[in-house]
Amino acid sequence: MAYQESFDVNSRGRGTVEITVEVARIVRASGVQIGLANVFVQHTSCSVVLTENADPSVRRDLETLAARWAPDGDAAYHHDSEGDDDMAAHGRNILAGASLGVPVGKGALLLGTWQGIYLWEHRTFPHRRRVIVTVVG
Repeated sequence: MAYQESFDVNSRGRGTVEITVEVARIVRASGVQIGLANVFVQHTSCSVVLTENADPSVRRDLETLAARWAPDGDAAYHHDSEGDDDMAAHGRNILAGASLGVPVGKGALLLGTWQGIYLWEHRTFPHRRRVIVTVVG
């Protein structure tokens, strides 16, 4: 059995937007009792991640780490046609990922107590992002 649905997320610019509730709704709608939910973002300058949902300082610290991994405006970048944050955003996407898998049991996401699913926007300006959730079981 397979089920697929997509939804849009409006980011506020660089940072995270929690999407756990919408992904959980799609899993429930799928009717799958045991399986896997794949969450995929159709873009190369943002990511989907599973991280701490209780303390927002964790997500702020992830931004600090990302700035070290892929700084904006590095003079070594060739790809900068959309601004200083463009190539850095692509690099952050490669490092953080465009998809993740979450197990499904009893028709629900099997997340840990402090886990949430987030769209992580890597560009500095707001964007509309498309997320696809595929549930198989």
